[in-house]
Amino acid sequence: MLRRVRIALAVVFYTLITLLFLDFTGTIHKYFGWMADIQFIPALLALNVGVVVALLVLTFLFGRVYCSVICPLGVMQDVIAFFGKKTKKNRYTYSPAIKWLRYSVLGVFLVTLLAPGVSFIAHLVAPYSTYGRIATNLFAPVYQFGNNILAYIAERAGSYAFYSVDVWIKSLTTFAIAAITFVLIAVLAWRGGRTWCNTVCPVGTILGFFAKYSLFKPVIDTEKCNSCGLCGRNCKASCINSKEHEIDYSRCVACFDCIDRCNRGAISYKLRSVAQSDAEGVDKSKRKFLSISALFLTATAVKAQEQKVDGGLAAIADKQRPERKVSPKPAGSLSVKHFTDHCTACQLCVAECPNQVLRPSSDIEHLMQPEMSFERGYCRPECVRCASVCPTDAIRPITTAEKSSISIGYAVWQKDNCLVSSEGVRCDLCYRSCPTGAIQLVSSDSLPDASLKMPVVNTERCIGCGKCEHLCPARPLSGIYIEGREVHNEI
Repeated sequence: MLRRVRIALAVVFYTLITLLFLDFTGTIHKYFGWMADIQFIPALLALNVGVVVALLVLTFLFGRVYCSVICPLGVMQDVIAFFGKKTKKNRYTYSPAIKWLRYSVLGVFLVTLLAPGVSFIAHLVAPYSTYGRIATNLFAPVYQFGNNILAYIAERAGSYAFYSVDVWIKSLTTFAIAAITFVLIAVLAWRGGRTWCNTVCPVGTILGFFAKYSLFKPVIDTEKCNSCGLCGRNCKASCINSKEHEIDYSRCVACFDCIDRCNRGAISYKLRSVAQSDAEGVDKSKRKFLSISALFLTATAVKAQEQKVDGGLAAIADKQRPERKVSPKPAGSLSVKHFTDHCTACQLCVAECPNQVLRPSSDIEHLMQPEMSFERGYCRPECVRCASVCPTDAIRPITTAEKSSISIGYAVWQKDNCLVSSEGVRCDLCYRSCPTGAIQLVSSDSLPDASLKMPVVNTERCIGCGKCEHLCPARPLSGIYIEGREVHNEI
């Protein structure tokens, strides 16, 4: 019964969290966006004390239920392991915990989370961020292709219930990282179940400290057990030593598979006695738990501080991204530093951006974190979806009115690229499209024709939406581009 309840809850959580990354309409997030907010690392970075305390209390009471129900990366491994067991039943064996690897990964995670320029290393093993990259880069394109097929069929039938969307790789580097990570985790899950969770995942290691002292745990009744080993051979966490009648509770993910498989009813999920806890040497483990928890919480506290527009059917060259000194960050992120310090590169804002402005960065210092580019669209002043979905407050929630008064960057005119100066043709598209009136046209003796006018940017009025850069007809580089601000201004 417990196993069925756990599976049902896991399916619900996994499906809805996955849809957060797949749904390009924003409908799912309106109702289930809170599921991203209750993920462990995002809640820590957002200083969401209520969620963090709730997850720790949940673990202290019932074990690592978070890993088996709420964490999408953990549930994904269970799905893969389920199909792995179809090829060979009773495939798992008990193995001692690889403590040096678990603690080393946790130490590297904490250090790189704090160190500027290498935080992407921490993002590589953070479970929610890892799953977000896999869902956005691998699952979403398949989902979008399916949507486009339905849109094609519906259109032929005279229905417009579906509409097609662009399917493209936003960052080859991040796509490759997501693919490699998925293959690695899939192989480990197919062969050993929860190997990634119990040897690599820093959240699994942290929650493992609390799970040691959980009040409710699977307990082996030595009088009923005949040491057949069936429980250990079905334990995806490889934490049951059936010969010694011992369970490593720091690695147990409370999946209840052992209870379901035991033919003699020798394993039950119940409140453990104080005597059992004392027999495991709690005092020594408690000191280790307190020291590492203090390190983790201290680190957390420090850490918290191309669509073509040509108007016709003519083939035109793709736009190229200009070299920017500062990459613009979405309104609500306050500054480049605040965004970099809080973003876990989960890609949820990238998946939700309806204008295709956000994409993962290939820059080593901000690797996999979203950056803004305007080849396929511009940041519409009325859109605040990225701010509404961010679970870490890297992009803080703002209203459309607030967004219209936040300057994330400013336009820079490029004389050599502008059609007015380079080809001597009239063009005022940037002037006419600017939503804030920050661009004016003036005459200049430097232009080839005295009747031509060049754009001049009032940087104090420009909000950096990128509409001018996106609509500029110059190719391959725009005649005007957006330079980001280190700290956002209010106009």
